Amino acid sequence: MTGPVDWAPGYREFAAPAAFRQEIQCLWVSVAPPDGGRQTLVLPDACTDLIWQSGVGAFVAGPDTGPVPDSRPAGAVIVGARFRPGAGGAALGVPLSELLDQRVEAADLPGVPARRLPGSLPPAEALRRLTGVVAELVTERPPDSLVLAAARGLGRPGARAELVAGRLGVSERQLRRRCQAAVGYGPRTLMRVLRFRRFVAHIDADGDAADLARLAAEAGYADQAHLTRESTRLAGLTPAALARARRP
Repeated sequence: MTGPVDWAPGYREFAAPAAFRQEIQCLWVSVAPPDGGRQTLVLPDACTDLIWQSGVGAFVAGPDTGPVPDSRPAGAVIVGARFRPGAGGAALGVPLSELLDQRVEAADLPGVPARRLPGSLPPAEALRRLTGVVAELVTERPPDSLVLAAARGLGRPGARAELVAGRLGVSERQLRRRCQAAVGYGPRTLMRVLRFRRFVAHIDADGDAADLARLAAEAGYADQAHLTRESTRLAGLTPAALARARRP
């Protein structure tokens, strides 16, 4: 990453180094306001994050299958690196099915050099080191290229797991096994999560002008009732409530 970082309160994403964008979706910074803690609702995104928090150190946010309320103390500074769907398992050296819906200290994962990311670091140094660590991890333990390709296929509207497996030349059982290790769950759940993220991206882009029925169709849902069921399962909110909650 190049250029200065804005450390004012708020959440910001940055592009990963160009050589690692196939494996790393983004780098990010989250700063809680000094006059009160910050609470957010983390939604499933099929990704896994290596995270550093001031005064705490490094931990891993495993793949989620539902909403996770996240509270931060006042003034907390957090930096993270988000692995793309399919890249986290190999990089972290553990089947992601073992980290499903968990937050795990990096020191508990032998493949992650947690000692290089103590909580006492200045935030800018923590971001620099974290960027270097994840670049090393994906270089030393590259992702399963078949699962990366499967994630791209399953992320398209109208995708079907059996057709994606056939195009990749593997059985559904083999694809499921490899997805569980590299993503944390099987291709059908991955497809559901990626479809939901398409909808979330649409409501973020449209804001108050969001037409939920139209966005449901564009994201790949059978109808608005289908979207409502999935939104309730994955976000704990109806689509309308989620749209209101995500307004700036």
